[in-house]
Amino acid sequence: MTAIVEVLSELLIIFLAAKFAGELFLRMRQPAVIGELLAGILIGPFALGLIGVPGHEILELFHEDREAAREGLALALESIAELGVVVLLFFVGLETRLSDLLRVGIRSLAVAVLGVLGPFAGGTVLMLALGYPSIESIFIGTVLVATSVGITARVLRDVGALDSREARIILGAAVFDDIFGLLMLTVVSGIAVSGELELGRVLWVSVLALGFTALVGGLGALVVRRLFPPLVDRLQLEHAPLVVALALMLALAAIAATIGLAPIVGAFLAGMALAEVAERYHLHEQALPIYTFLVPFFFVVTGARVDPRLFLQGETLGLALAVTGVAVLTKALGAALGTIGFPLRSMAVVGFGMVPRGEVGLIVASIGLSLGVVERPLFSVAVVMSMLTTLLTPPLLVWLLRPLIAARRAELATTTGHVEGATS
Repeated sequence: MTAIVEVLSELLIIFLAAKFAGELFLRMRQPAVIGELLAGILIGPFALGLIGVPGHEILELFHEDREAAREGLALALESIAELGVVVLLFFVGLETRLSDLLRVGIRSLAVAVLGVLGPFAGGTVLMLALGYPSIESIFIGTVLVATSVGITARVLRDVGALDSREARIILGAAVFDDIFGLLMLTVVSGIAVSGELELGRVLWVSVLALGFTALVGGLGALVVRRLFPPLVDRLQLEHAPLVVALALMLALAAIAATIGLAPIVGAFLAGMALAEVAERYHLHEQALPIYTFLVPFFFVVTGARVDPRLFLQGETLGLALAVTGVAVLTKALGAALGTIGFPLRSMAVVGFGMVPRGEVGLIVASIGLSLGVVERPLFSVAVVMSMLTTLLTPPLLVWLLRPLIAARRAELATTTGHVEGATS
């Protein structure tokens, strides 16, 4: 069996596990994403070992270096997973118009700011109180700032709440959150490496991140309206609108990653720009099979990163639970305060919608480990925190959203009844 066959076999296992678990959880009236995350834990390298464990052919390709082979296989799987979450946020962007986000712009900014300051202060103070050095404490605070909007976006879409006011606030806040998180990571990493704050680098990263987001977010829709129709109408390619849309998605995702932002920010902005022409060219319908195929890979691979053995280490687990408690409470309360004046349930939806750290928390923690800022035990704490917040959020969000969705459906049914009555 060649190395490529091994990789394809693992992709098959991931896909079948995702669909089986998704079907099972849908039958239990739960979002498929919960089943996909749990399936990843079960089949991952730390449990059954059905994926993520290099076989003979891959080991031979890496000259029997088991660690390098494991990293190579992980890179292959994570590349597919990253493409899946890029498609997810692109799809979410297609269902989000700029005008919708602008209506909740101030709220989104408030949610992001309060949802960053609270976790950073809470995490840093907790670690300092426990006697950890300043730089380690600050870095753990930075890890707590992260938000993985992919998890929340999937839940919102699965339950039909993606067009709600709460969803728009969460999506807008996620863009600001990513920029703030990037700036804080730049500051902390600079201090860790050079021992001092590199103000010039921070300013440069700020200009790039804010400039990219403002330019694409502000002008993207205008450019698409003017250039997209004449371009795709001239092309003779099959499914030309989808081809151009996917090219734009990949281009902006790559640019965002180059700047230092998460690729999903670029993908979301691409989708939002194309929302202006999505209905005319049926982009939702054309992109749906790609979404159905690729998106589950992200959630299964995310679950596969969880090492259940970490939960058996008493000291690590105790600290991880404390950090997770701070991570959940400070992010949820901070983000919810940004929507003060809304009904309590809506505030809770926004607050807990910003809680998952997922792969973003893992990436920040990995940077800290590679820089030598945190040791392996603290890295494990960050991993447990990221995974717990990821696993806890979907069922909690579903419980919070169900009454809101039911009320909206009842209101829509009443409005429709009045319209039909007036017509007759």
